[in-house]
Amino acid sequence: MVPDAEFSSYYGRPVLNKPSWAALDIAGYLWLGGLAGASSLLAAGGHATGRPALARTAKLGAAGAVSLSLGALVHDLGRPARFLNMLRVFKPTSPMNVGSWLLAGYAPLTLAAAAADVSGRCRPAGTAATAAASVLGPAVATYTAVLVSDTAVPSWHEGHRELPYVFAGSAASAAAGLALAGVPVAQTGPARRAAVLGAVLELGAFRLMKRRMGMVAEPFERGRACVLLRGAEVLAVGGTALAAVAGRRRGAATVAGVALLAGSAALRFGVFHAGVASAEDPKYTVVPQRERLADGAPRTDDTDGTDGTD
Repeated sequence: MVPDAEFSSYYGRPVLNKPSWAALDIAGYLWLGGLAGASSLLAAGGHATGRPALARTAKLGAAGAVSLSLGALVHDLGRPARFLNMLRVFKPTSPMNVGSWLLAGYAPLTLAAAAADVSGRCRPAGTAATAAASVLGPAVATYTAVLVSDTAVPSWHEGHRELPYVFAGSAASAAAGLALAGVPVAQTGPARRAAVLGAVLELGAFRLMKRRMGMVAEPFERGRACVLLRGAEVLAVGGTALAAVAGRRRGAATVAGVALLAGSAALRFGVFHAGVASAEDPKYTVVPQRERLADGAPRTDDTDGTDGTD
């Protein structure tokens, strides 16, 4: 009998170098960017519909989240100059470069919008900054999905079609959670609707993604990633249900908000750990490549020992 094939590479080295990113920095960066981008949309909605508490909380949340997100990114890079170096050129084919420019334009807008709201000064400029931040917000919330999908990491790359929708839903849930936890319940109507929309989009797109990915979806169902993603699903469903029935009960709205924030964070960390696990196991690179070659499709993945993240 012929023994089952073992998937390995020369000299016992992995087919891909797994991402060297620190989980707390980069998964945190993914989550905080989503929270910031979606909060800018809620801020603009609250501003336009006469919900000042919702608008202020969302503006402060967007400014704080994007500042922490930039801090996490710079901490992982090691030196602030490395972030600034990415702004020396504009390269539309590089998600990292486009994302750097996007953050460089978006962060000052959120800070200006929050400062104008809190201080009560320069209100026309604050209104313009709020509107501009809401235009860039969807891109800030989802570009990180494009960023990780544009690598050779199997469980990220194979999900490139649906992952932006997963991140968009997760971002909406996080922003809704922040608003539910920090805004008087009389003004949380838009946040409750955003929570429902976010949960439906996040969970639906994620299940569709795993079904389409085939065996490369296995890392999402194993180990630490599985625990985090199962927790994210429970928190998203539970938080959304509680938000829908909370009514004017402050305590229930707060619990729902915390659950949605935690669920959104758990999803980003789960996706991060699943990608790392898929890069560590050669079969998730080798088997899909063989299947594509058997079907006559061109090979698109890097297998030269790089992770494709630069």
